[in-house]
Amino acid sequence: MKRFQVKEAFYLDGEPFKILSGAVHYFRIVPDSWYRVLYNLKALGFNTVETYIPWNSHEPQKGQFYFEGLADVEAFLDMAKELGLYAIVRPSPYICAEWEFGGLPAWLLEENCRIRSSDPTYLAHVADYYDVLLPKLAKRQLDKGGNILMFQLENEYGSYGEEKTYLRALKDMMLNRGIEAPLLTSDGPWSATLEAGSLIEDDVFVTGNFGSKTSQNVANLRDFMAKHEKQWPIMCMEFWLGWFNRWGEAIIRRDPKETVASIMEMIEQGSLNLYMFCGGTNFGFMNGSSARIQKDLPQVTSYDYDALLDEAGNPTLKYDLLQKALRKSYPQLSFEEPIRSQTMAISDIVLTEKVGLFQILKNVSGVKNTFYPQSMEELNHPLGYMLYCTQLSKYADQERLRVIDARDRIQIFLDQKLVQTQYQEEIGQDIKIYQENTNTTLAILVENMGRVSYGHKLAAPSQHKGLGRGVMADLHFIGQWEQFPLDFQDLSWVDFSEGWTQGLPSFYAYDFECQDLADTYLDLSQFGKGIALINGFHLGRFWQLGPTLSLYLPKGLLVRGTNRLIIFETEGQYSEILHLTKEPIYKIIKGEKG
Repeated sequence: MKRFQVKEAFYLDGEPFKILSGAVHYFRIVPDSWYRVLYNLKALGFNTVETYIPWNSHEPQKGQFYFEGLADVEAFLDMAKELGLYAIVRPSPYICAEWEFGGLPAWLLEENCRIRSSDPTYLAHVADYYDVLLPKLAKRQLDKGGNILMFQLENEYGSYGEEKTYLRALKDMMLNRGIEAPLLTSDGPWSATLEAGSLIEDDVFVTGNFGSKTSQNVANLRDFMAKHEKQWPIMCMEFWLGWFNRWGEAIIRRDPKETVASIMEMIEQGSLNLYMFCGGTNFGFMNGSSARIQKDLPQVTSYDYDALLDEAGNPTLKYDLLQKALRKSYPQLSFEEPIRSQTMAISDIVLTEKVGLFQILKNVSGVKNTFYPQSMEELNHPLGYMLYCTQLSKYADQERLRVIDARDRIQIFLDQKLVQTQYQEEIGQDIKIYQENTNTTLAILVENMGRVSYGHKLAAPSQHKGLGRGVMADLHFIGQWEQFPLDFQDLSWVDFSEGWTQGLPSFYAYDFECQDLADTYLDLSQFGKGIALINGFHLGRFWQLGPTLSLYLPKGLLVRGTNRLIIFETEGQYSEILHLTKEPIYKIIKGEKG
């Protein structure tokens, strides 16, 4: 069996080895596209693939584990091995990755524990998860005949905490469950984060995350290792090629020539993992959010990241320029021509049927009645949308409502008429209402737009989603709430034979024929805000705010014959005609570069 060692350099079977790795998140790419992406990584001349493992994808409900489809990490690693790629796996409980709640399962918020700490309750949940996950990885270690070179202990912990007892607890869990390959930490490359987040005193290998100022950051890593009397190789665990994008902000691009020059500089200094090699997509409700004081800033569905491969897995100019530079400087590497897949367009897909949300509420299962409204976590519906309904009595011609602590976005309806939409920075402000009848149905549609994935707000009360403490009429809290969890994994409750009302949240279905399957993009520029599903698969969120006005639709989600697109739209903006396009559609926002 092969052997990998971390000494003054990396060694593979006793020979010096430079890791040339690219980040590919299996959970952001449909399995049908895995081969193309991994092949293109190998064709570039690289030898390793790196991936996070998101806890919330594998244990979405406490004690219920899932390793199929996009979550089939074993199949992904096996495919990488078949293509001749080694692997670096990052199974830390927290991953950041601009992923919902940083990969932590939302049910932890109801467990009364301090996350990312030695809190016994938290560690017990990690242990239960590791009991299931780590045996799958342990047998795929290099010296067991697999392809895994190293495992990450925690992720950028130095940007969150400094508790060594916690890090050692994670280390012991991994060792006790058969992990024998070298362990590593990755942190920002400056002394404060390296000291706080590493376990260098326990011989856990140290890496840094950066995408520029290579000489200075490498020097910082060398100084830190020397201070602790370690002579280890230099590795950048996340060499950032671009950045993620948020709703309402300009798309972030990085100059291809400058990027390639920076990559080549880093390769001269040591080993690296390109973040991202292929970014993929935040399917479903899995986009994360950036923490800010006044309001959190949710990220878009596309995780393109301005990477070497685009969202669909095709080589970009960055890829071509880097391969050319590698051929020149490292001709001994193994290069191949990458796979370039065609995209398709289908125009004028006609609306088949539509139905209003309020017309089908009677079909929703799991409805719960409580006096005070409960959070989405309490209702065991932590993602997406929740509709809260109650009855409101009339006491004056003009009255006021205030919604307290709701998150993240609310739409207030009186007798199925939209009164107001509020976001985080507006929630709590007075809402003036005029009731036509003595009793009115008050309905509030709440959207969880994505929990923060990084920073001080990770375990803050703001990560509990839903109606919060409730709604005040005049100066008192309203009681007797009916709570409807909107389930988009099973759409059997969406009965299109019911009615529809203009301007209200609704479902729209489009059927189209397709024989020659190819990747495509769903044009949603005529729609307001919502989500889209293809043949029951949740493609993600869209929003007219931009910068993205389309959703990537992989060919692996299409079938030969009739396909069905269902769009849930909350603003009352829709189109009778739908289009699939060959290229993504963007909204030009002031300040955009590239």
